[in-house]
Amino acid sequence: MEAARYRPWSDLLPELLSLVLKRLPSLADRVHLRAVCHPWRSNCLLQPLPVPFPWLTLPDGTFLCIPGGEVHRMPAVPDGVSCRGSIDNWLFLMSSDDACTLMNPFSKTTLELPNLVSVWQRKVPYESDPTQLFYKLVVPSPVDLSPDSLIVALMMDEVNIGTVCISQPPMATYSLRGNRQPLYHPYDVAFFDGKLYAVTSIGKLFILEFCSNLVECGGRLLMVQRFIRHLGPLCRDNIFENMQTIGFVVVEADLHSEPCRWRMISELGGHALFVGKHGSKSLPARECSGSQEDCIYFICDYAHPKFSMSPFHDSGVYNMGNGRITPLMSQTAAPAHDAGQWRPTWFFHAGAVSQIVMCMPNLFC
Repeated sequence: MEAARYRPWSDLLPELLSLVLKRLPSLADRVHLRAVCHPWRSNCLLQPLPVPFPWLTLPDGTFLCIPGGEVHRMPAVPDGVSCRGSIDNWLFLMSSDDACTLMNPFSKTTLELPNLVSVWQRKVPYESDPTQLFYKLVVPSPVDLSPDSLIVALMMDEVNIGTVCISQPPMATYSLRGNRQPLYHPYDVAFFDGKLYAVTSIGKLFILEFCSNLVECGGRLLMVQRFIRHLGPLCRDNIFENMQTIGFVVVEADLHSEPCRWRMISELGGHALFVGKHGSKSLPARECSGSQEDCIYFICDYAHPKFSMSPFHDSGVYNMGNGRITPLMSQTAAPAHDAGQWRPTWFFHAGAVSQIVMCMPNLFC
């Protein structure tokens, strides 16, 4: 009886350990728990867990954990590169010489991409600053990224004219810019049901048949339209400072109609949408810790880097049920950060724990 009362913590029943894990939405907390001892690590790997809430990349190269406000730095990310977007738990990195790579900072796996600036410059008929380009990368199956993967990159310049580059890394295999009318240039792209869809700024949807934000959600292809208003007079020096998101409209593509038509929807089927100019994704809310059903999570990622805008300047959570916008996180929890070249983007690190080696103390700093 006495021995049973004082059994070591390593003998904690897997059922109890699972209850503790399910109450830890933070990836860092889960890693620390698994690092306590070998039995805990082995038992934790067997437990089904909700998807952790995604981190947010900050301009200074760090990662923010929401809603707690913890800031992490990933030593695997090399110095001298900037983050220009993401695909799930892969970061789209660009060096000072415009070399492009995808990197999984947990497994340290990298995938070389074509030089997207060179692809864009071959298509642009006028002078523009390549440092102000927005990038969005999409793939048919993010889980299977490999040297043979098909990767599509959308590049948007300062006048919102898009160029699409389709590649099998590291070579660019095809690129398009549309016709001479800016309204018919590609404005956003997404893979859906094995096909690549693109939408123009006037809502015209088309498919590239070689195999606003577009996002797949619960078997539906959605377009998320974000409405922003100016709170003061327009001025070149503060054009983004006075902008504020006031609402969203979500429409679903009717892929059986010819031509394709859009129909407005008022719910997301229990999903949460994480939308951004550099990448968007949907997750079942019940499987993502800390997220809410039928809500859209957004950040301030539309400002060009030369304006040094904070990702929290115009961020929040839009509830499709009541139309209300609440803060993404409290002002006290939002960290101060230094200006830098990284672009704010959602970083989905689900499943990353299984890739983490035993050198746990060196992973987060």
